[in-house]
Amino acid sequence: MKLLPAILFFAIVALAPAKVSACAACGSGNSQIIDSPMVDGMNLGILTLGAVLLTVLGAALTLLIYFIRKSEAIEAAAQKNSLVATKV
Repeated sequence: MKLLPAILFFAIVALAPAKVSACAACGSGNSQIIDSPMVDGMNLGILTLGAVLLTVLGAALTLLIYFIRKSEAIEAAAQKNSLVATKV
């Protein structure tokens, strides 16, 4: 029964008309639309979105690494202080 949705999905995709699976950027029916300024704008928008996404994810990763290092430094300082306190 779990296989039924997958089979149904692939059957719909395989039997769908060509216009349904056409690329939104090029239309795949008109070869001249590939050189359109609209396609260039869409590609620039996709690249801009990718750059923003990479910047935000990079900043989040940097913050996570900072927190991990800070936590390890605090833990090392606490262990050092506890060793000094036990020796005295």
